[in-house]
Amino acid sequence: MPRRKLDPLPSVAFNILLALADEDLHGYGIMRKVEQQTGGRVRLGPGTLYGSLRTLLEAGVIEELDVSFDSERSSERRRYYRLTSAGLKLVRSEVEALAQTLRVARSKRILRGADA
Repeated sequence: MPRRKLDPLPSVAFNILLALADEDLHGYGIMRKVEQQTGGRVRLGPGTLYGSLRTLLEAGVIEELDVSFDSERSSERRRYYRLTSAGLKLVRSEVEALAQTLRVARSKRILRGADA
């Protein structure tokens, strides 16, 4: 069952869902956005990206949009992906769990310069 592949949510899947949280993107756009939002710490290769996209599609947390032609290259078709309501719920749940973990780390003064 694909849902089990997302429990716990892999880091790559989490970063893809975050990339899609504010806009629909094609594969290369997701790769660039993930790299940007992680400060270059996460770089997705095509195999990792498209394997993860397939898992996320099967789980119903993202959907592929009707294929349109890319405005930059009118002869090239690109597949665009969008977060579904289930995907938004999943990414919110993961963010809340991470926020709780961060609160615990702060209470234990694990972060440098963290007074609160």
